[in-house]
Amino acid sequence: SNIPVMGHSDGICHAYVDASADPDKAVSIAVDAKTQYVSACNTIETLLVHKDIAGEFLPRLKAGMDQKQVHLKGDDRVRAVIDVEPATDDDWSTEYLDYILSIKVVDSLEDAIDHINTYGSGHTDVIVTEDEAHAKKFTTLVDSAGVYVNCSSRFADGFRYGFGAEVGISTSKLHARGPVGLDGLLSYKYKLIGHGDIVGDFADGKRSFTHKSLDQDCPL
Repeated sequence: SNIPVMGHSDGICHAYVDASADPDKAVSIAVDAKTQYVSACNTIETLLVHKDIAGEFLPRLKAGMDQKQVHLKGDDRVRAVIDVEPATDDDWSTEYLDYILSIKVVDSLEDAIDHINTYGSGHTDVIVTEDEAHAKKFTTLVDSAGVYVNCSSRFADGFRYGFGAEVGISTSKLHARGPVGLDGLLSYKYKLIGHGDIVGDFADGKRSFTHKSLDQDCPL
């Protein structure tokens, strides 16, 4: 196609369980993010778990996911804690849209961010943490339209954002990004109303540009 489009295809979303995470909160968020509506583009496909909380968290996670009949896959460090199918490199870049979840143990917050920016689709990614500095770093460095702290990725929705009927969720970086409503389909138009003003009048530095809201409708 030669027409402009907004990118909305893959929804490879992640949740990262930080070392400081509340395990019960993390299980609740992960189960909701995976199973509340499994075929949606804002469900998580990969769960990243910090090594320091893996031993405590993963058995609780498995119990919660087993109740929802979620098929789990994991790397070797995950499989050392819970009995799951081995994950392959292809799993990290797969959008299942099914009751399947891949899990990876990471050494640090930085490793989690790197994994998400490598394999994610720029849609929505979540950190579960009680460390405010870690939350700030995650939301700053993860390159996605939605970056969430201690809540489910399923909140990524135009209707839930108050945009009315959702057109889609854009993973592009130009124009609309994230959930898109009617306003997101509109472009800008600039109306300048002058009184003989010319740019040359400002070149000598004696006059400066000012920017302030007039708090009124354009008269033209």
